[in-house]
Amino acid sequence: MNGFWFTDEQQAIRDSVLRLCADFDAEYWRRTDETGDFPEAFVAAMAAGGWLGAAMPVELGGSGLGLTEAAIAMQAVAESGAGFSGASALHLNIFGPMPLARFGTEEQKQRLIPRLISGEDRMCFGVTEPDAGLDTTSLTTRAVRTNDGYVISGRKMWTSMAQRATKMLIVARTTPKAEVKKPTDGISLFYVDFDRDRIQARPIPKMGRKAIESNAVFIDDLHVPADALVGEEGRGFYYLLEGLNPERVLIGAEAVGLGRAALKRATAYARERVVFGRPIGQNQGIAHPLARCWADLEAANLMIFKAAALYDAGRECGAEANAGKYLGGEAGFNACEAAILTHGGMGYAKEYDVERYLRESMIARIAPVSREMIFNYLAERVLGLPKSY
Repeated sequence: MNGFWFTDEQQAIRDSVLRLCADFDAEYWRRTDETGDFPEAFVAAMAAGGWLGAAMPVELGGSGLGLTEAAIAMQAVAESGAGFSGASALHLNIFGPMPLARFGTEEQKQRLIPRLISGEDRMCFGVTEPDAGLDTTSLTTRAVRTNDGYVISGRKMWTSMAQRATKMLIVARTTPKAEVKKPTDGISLFYVDFDRDRIQARPIPKMGRKAIESNAVFIDDLHVPADALVGEEGRGFYYLLEGLNPERVLIGAEAVGLGRAALKRATAYARERVVFGRPIGQNQGIAHPLARCWADLEAANLMIFKAAALYDAGRECGAEANAGKYLGGEAGFNACEAAILTHGGMGYAKEYDVERYLRESMIARIAPVSREMIFNYLAERVLGLPKSY
């Protein structure tokens, strides 16, 4: 970004994504939400446009774009009306393979990443566990070394895309927690084939984003070769940390995009809906909440793109990335709620789409980290207050 606005090249990225998304209208996304059918045609179009490799290195077939450009692209997807149904179909491909690109061997990168960029392989990410949640150091999935590799067993929760994944990036303990000096040690990262003879994935019925399933995953004696290990054994937790800030930025940007989509719908309705002989948008009781939503969305957006700019410059961005994710999630949710209330009873009807937006807006308030954990981080790291947990 050039200060507070996009460069010509960045604006071209936004315009290009919005043009592509225009081929997938509200009816398309309404249908995926009703049926749960994965948006294959949309993902294929984005793959053909080269967007799946937007942030991957040029030498591996990607575009080599920064986090700022990736956030612009993903925000445009959500803002088009695709919401998180569209953004989540792509999200893992944008920055998900980054640990592999950064810490994998040259052979791993050359062999594995081009297949993700082309869409030939689809990956899921196994981190969260039923009894660990955000406390990743307490995960119990184990990877036991053998003569020729590892055997992995355990459970994962909320694993998106596991029904159609061919690959899985997974964190597992290679050294028990009781045997390491620091709880963050002894955790390793693996990139494995999704062997459905050894891995069961059961969809979790949920509130929204039906087309992008989330799963409970059960791994039973999965034998993987030694070259499935990414980076050094025992360093997996630190590799995960590398991806936390970019993920927060992307989620925040997508939440703002969803909020903008809702605000666009609400303002159009407020201009057109006539009650008592005047458009309802002429009433300050309707107009002022929408104006506030615009201000909140734009303010959140500035924090999100500040975090992205800091990341791309190689500077510390933890506080801004966390704050941006929080602010984006809240502003997006509030805009979606205001959109429903603007529509009145019709806001509850599926044909106006804002009820889907509201359901999907909850994602950015919960994942990938709760608001409360963000407040803990900011209180401790920014304000210098004692750790509370």
